[in-house]
Amino acid sequence: MTKKDLQKIFDSFSKVRVLIIGDAMVDAYIWGNVNRMSPEAPVPIVTVQKKEIRLGGAANVALNVQAMGASPILCSVIGDDMYGREFVKLMEKQKLSTQAIFKAQNRATTVKTRVIGNNHHLLRVDEEQEAEVTKQETQLMIEKISFLIKSGAVDVVVFEDYDKGVITPDLILKVVVEASKKKIPVAVDPKKKNFHFYKNITLFKPNLKELKEGIKAEFNIAEKEILSKVADELRTRQGMENILITLSEKGMFIATKKVKHIVPAHVRNVADVSGAGDTVIGVASLGLALKLDPILMVELANIAGGLVCEKVGVVPIDKELLLQESITLLTK
Repeated sequence: MTKKDLQKIFDSFSKVRVLIIGDAMVDAYIWGNVNRMSPEAPVPIVTVQKKEIRLGGAANVALNVQAMGASPILCSVIGDDMYGREFVKLMEKQKLSTQAIFKAQNRATTVKTRVIGNNHHLLRVDEEQEAEVTKQETQLMIEKISFLIKSGAVDVVVFEDYDKGVITPDLILKVVVEASKKKIPVAVDPKKKNFHFYKNITLFKPNLKELKEGIKAEFNIAEKEILSKVADELRTRQGMENILITLSEKGMFIATKKVKHIVPAHVRNVADVSGAGDTVIGVASLGLALKLDPILMVELANIAGGLVCEKVGVVPIDKELLLQESITLLTK
């Protein structure tokens, strides 16, 4: 791999159109200083300096895709409430398409509020509704997604599943069928609830915890042979083409028909792991659309995930920083 090769790949990202389906949310932040402990309980007192809200969940995948120069379309259901309105404003400010964002009258927009004191993540407060969206809302999403796929506006589909109810088994089945008709690759960042409903997927990206919960098993992550066996069983049972298992500080494991390989993590000053999975699936999906070599795809996603962990809060990847880091680490 040469610098010129990497530059060409990064330039090609601008041609990719990504349809992201999943649980969108608002990330709210309370930033402040901690100088003393509370006299009422053994907890720190945070003197608030500023508050802000950002796009989160599946919308953060869209931000990462956009940051890489590609064109994302986010499909999700949010609440017809104050935070839902703020969410749409944030999308518009970021110049992200809202054509596939549906508002539900009887649904609350998911909000994750993080309290940051002295640049350390102290607490998270979640306001959410985990019930599945209605059949009518699912049908609206299916119709919109089918239109986008049939019209040739999609190069890769990403399911970003946070178990908040937007992704249903029926939605998964219908979308995978439509994508397969057009030979469009499908990437999945799964959670526990729908784990076994994802079938005939091009790239399946659980982390180790999600994998263990999904297959209801315990195993030693240090043993490549065990990871290989688990991945092969999953590929056979659910028709997966590529399995990408993120292993936190151990790196990532990629399994295909021909390849079983662990990509080690690079040494980082980790400040906050929030949102790293969104970055990984975002970058990996671009590699999938461009038909990159699986190991190269994972190496780029691995570097990207590590870089965002050096930032406090959920932030998208910096394309130029990723390119320079990739040149440093991957070129000869």
